Amino acid sequence: MRIISGIYKGRHIVAPASFTLRPTTDMAKESLFNILNNEIDIEESSVLDLFAGIGSITYEFASRGSKDLVCVERVPKHLEFIKKTSKELQIEGLHCVLHDVRDFLKIAHRSFDIIFADPPYDLPWIEQIPDYIFASQAIHSDSVVIIEHPAEVSYKENKNYSHTRNYGKVHFSWFYPKE
Repeated sequence: MRIISGIYKGRHIVAPASFTLRPTTDMAKESLFNILNNEIDIEESSVLDLFAGIGSITYEFASRGSKDLVCVERVPKHLEFIKKTSKELQIEGLHCVLHDVRDFLKIAHRSFDIIFADPPYDLPWIEQIPDYIFASQAIHSDSVVIIEHPAEVSYKENKNYSHTRNYGKVHFSWFYPKE
């Protein structure tokens, strides 16, 4: 995996071979961040990365200047890898949380401008992720939520759903709080 833009552009992040991961493709990340750059001031945004994996999305936000980052991952060795890599990159403002996403969202005590979730595609409750997010205190009136998911998952019935963008096998669904 490589960081595609910003101050860490071109840096390769290599996870141990024992990690079972499905990192977001470079093409999909580049498209995602092109959209976000036109919509949001990333440098001034607080970011919550759910199902952080090895931190691919977290590093992209940090590389683009975000200094208020929280990543949530339930696999201890993945979270340790994120901590090690962020220390090597000298990322400031990153807080790593070892927790199940559902439990974290129940106790979240602050809101975020951008919430990104990249769950395992075979997660049994993948279709309920927006419900957990929008029921939490992680949301404020201007939050944007992006969920990466496989083609067979559709969020179109969710009241906060806005649209989906497809990049090969990667699908990003966008959500905004609605009154």
